[in-house]
Amino acid sequence: MMRALSGLTTRGRCLLAAGVAAAVCSVVLNERDLLRVAVFVIGLPLVVAMFISASRVRIGASRRLLPDRVTAGSAAEVELSLWRNGKLPGGEVLLEDGVPYALGSRPRFVVERLPQGRAVALRYPILPMLRGIQQVGPLRATLTDPFGLCEFDRELIGHSRLLVVPKVVPLWGLPGAGGLGSGDDGNVRLHAGQGETDVIVRPYRKGDDMRKVHWRSTARRDEIMVRIEERPWRGGTTVLLDHRAAAHHGTGPTASLEWAISFAASVCVHVRRAGHRVRLVTEHGRVLADAPAFGGEGSDTADNVILDALAALQPSHQRDLTTGHDPAEGQELIAILGTVSNEAVSELARYRRRGSRSLAVVLDTAAFGGAATAPDHRAVATEESAALLRAAGWAVVVAGEGAPMAQVWSELCRTGTGRGALVGGRA
Repeated sequence: MMRALSGLTTRGRCLLAAGVAAAVCSVVLNERDLLRVAVFVIGLPLVVAMFISASRVRIGASRRLLPDRVTAGSAAEVELSLWRNGKLPGGEVLLEDGVPYALGSRPRFVVERLPQGRAVALRYPILPMLRGIQQVGPLRATLTDPFGLCEFDRELIGHSRLLVVPKVVPLWGLPGAGGLGSGDDGNVRLHAGQGETDVIVRPYRKGDDMRKVHWRSTARRDEIMVRIEERPWRGGTTVLLDHRAAAHHGTGPTASLEWAISFAASVCVHVRRAGHRVRLVTEHGRVLADAPAFGGEGSDTADNVILDALAALQPSHQRDLTTGHDPAEGQELIAILGTVSNEAVSELARYRRRGSRSLAVVLDTAAFGGAATAPDHRAVATEESAALLRAAGWAVVVAGEGAPMAQVWSELCRTGTGRGALVGGRA
């Protein structure tokens, strides 16, 4: 009873108080007719409260995300199903689903009467504009009676997980006329002689078949070398993403960090589908994803691994770019950089050999997020970073706000060592 009375509205409580007052007056004045009215006035909110309290426990609901994994900027739908159990009729139900600001406005529905034996389907659209792991919910229901005497709030469904992955832009071509993939995996490659194919060998390990011993290499290296019966590995490409909060500018979908993440996703998917293994690393060398070359079963899954890692990526609080080693481990490197100090650029270039293919897209972060158009220290730092990388033999493209990703990639493909270009930035 106390739980039922807790749902009384102000109107219901006033009516109950008026009934009690009328009952007291009827006793004092010895008026039986007034007592009958008082009993009715007291009983009405009590009966309504018990009815609504009993009916609210017989309401069930479910939620489906269509789909539960979506690209930023693409529309999706949420499907709600509401049903009533038991024979007790239900009153009016006000539904409100918790939707984050990044997904759109919070939907509300009013269901006047729930039918028995079947579910009521409700749908509403969502438009996620920002990548990330979003939580839809909880779904709350408010049950009221036609007189407005009582209402109960109840949580029908908890949270549902929506994964919003960064947008992937189609790209064409490869830097250096498809020269990617010339890295080495650490195996020893020897030319067996003129007219013979390359032989991949490694030192003998206990248990190896002696029939696989490569005697020519053994005699040359003065240790037993064994042939590897597989195709020569083509190497791979490492994509370095600078996701430091201090390195970027702007907020929301127009922030330079979101542009960098979307561009990194596009490059990883494009290069992998071109037949190259892709490693995605952060500015301090942490591996976010390691995907094999495209082809065969699990190819789409490998793309999803890259996109899911980028969807969950949060800005780091590291002050500067410090790798301490070659982040590509001798392979081709495509670096997507924000604002970095000259010391960090020099350190990054020092660990890369001049013979290694090194490319960089440096963001003019001052142009993102509605920043002032006048040059500032961020723009100067961008030009200095690009100049230092070019001097170290890197191919560099500077990208500003609104720069089409396909155009930036095309410029990077055309840019040779020691040359650079500016796309979408200030001159």
